[in-house]
Amino acid sequence: MDEVFRALADPSRRLLLDSLNANSGQTLRELCAGMDMARQSVSKHLAVLAAANLVTTVWRGREKLHYVNAEPINAIAERWINQYDRKRVRALADLKQALEQKPLSDNDFVYTTYIDTTPEQLWRALTDPAFTRQYWGLEIESDWAEGSPMTWSDNGRTGDEEQVVLESKPYERLVYAWHTFTKEWADNAGVGEDVLAKLAAERRSTVSFDIEPQEGSVKLTVVHGNFDEGSTLRTMISQGWPALLASLKTLLETGKPLRS
Repeated sequence: MDEVFRALADPSRRLLLDSLNANSGQTLRELCAGMDMARQSVSKHLAVLAAANLVTTVWRGREKLHYVNAEPINAIAERWINQYDRKRVRALADLKQALEQKPLSDNDFVYTTYIDTTPEQLWRALTDPAFTRQYWGLEIESDWAEGSPMTWSDNGRTGDEEQVVLESKPYERLVYAWHTFTKEWADNAGVGEDVLAKLAAERRSTVSFDIEPQEGSVKLTVVHGNFDEGSTLRTMISQGWPALLASLKTLLETGKPLRS
C-alpha cells in the first residue's frame, strides 16, 4: 500500500489519473498533449503509477494504451482505509467514488490484479466449471480450443453455443466472445425487458485474460471490449468485474470465494 500512497501524493500523477479517468485508453502522446510537462516527465510519472498498479497498459498493434486500474483503490477502501488519517481517507474516498460511479469510458474495460497463485492454477480457475461455480455462481464449459463453443449453466439454465473461444494459450492468454443476452438469462439475472432489449441490440463484446507470472504471484489483466458507443453492457460490467475478480483472487489465495 505504501507505493499507492506515494504515487497518489504527487499532484502531477493525480492529474494523469484524472486525465485517464476522463478518457481511458490514451497513448503517451495523447497524455502529453494534455499535460504541461515534458514527455520524459510524463513517462516517469506513468512508471510510478504502473509500479503501484494504479495504471495498467495494453498493446493495440504498435500503440501502448494506458488505463486507470481501480483495484488498488478498492483494496485500500475495503481493507485498510481505517488505518490512515482523515485527509487520506477523504482523498481515497473521493477517488474511489469517481471510479465506481461513472464508467471510465465507452471503450475497453481494463482491470489488473495480482494473485498469490500459479499460472496453472489461475488457468484452471478460469476454465474449470468446478472453480467458476464457486466465485462466479455459474458453470462455464468448453474444450477451450480456438473456435470451440462455450456453454454457461446457471441453476440449470444453459446459455447459447454462439459464444466461442477466440484465442487459447494455456497458462498465458484466453480470449472469448461474450454470451448472447436471452430472455432466459434476463429472468435469471433479474434484468428487466427494457434493459434486455438494449443489450440484445448491441454487438457481441469480447473478453481477454492475460496471465503473467511475477515473483511469487501472477499478474492477471482482464480486458472487456468491442462495445458500441454508449454501451449499456459497458456500464454494467464496470460494476461487475471488480467484485468478480476480487472473489476469484480470494478463492485462489484462501480457498473460499467472496460470493456466497
